[in-house]
Amino acid sequence: MKASKTSAPMTEEEILAAPETDYMSPRQLEFFRLRLQHEKDLLLNNAQQTTTNLQDNESTPDPSDRASVEEEHTLELRVRDRERKLLKKVDEAIARIDSSDYGWCEETGEPIGIGRLLARPTATLSLEAQERREKLKKMHGG
Repeated sequence: MKASKTSAPMTEEEILAAPETDYMSPRQLEFFRLRLQHEKDLLLNNAQQTTTNLQDNESTPDPSDRASVEEEHTLELRVRDRERKLLKKVDEAIARIDSSDYGWCEETGEPIGIGRLLARPTATLSLEAQERREKLKKMHGG
């Protein structure tokens, strides 16, 4: 019975309560892999729904109705474009899990932190490194 408990996916509460020495243990990595895969599935589902919506484009004779429909499609495509970019980040995060780089700041090599990864599973920088990068960007007008 005890062996099955260790192989069961961790909960968010368990991952938050885990000691620092468990940081990016196989069970924690599996927790984030499942979370990222779920996010990926949702994004792909949304993309499929958009494709269906655009294919079902009913032609309306009224110009203002047609304009409304076109505006809705434009907004939906903008959202999907943002989601497409997020999908790329999700795939990159899964690749970092596969290469054992997940959870570590790409700038400093320090832990990104469980709290930050729970809030943003695609994070590649620790909070401090992200803040430094944003300050530099502001200073250089970016």
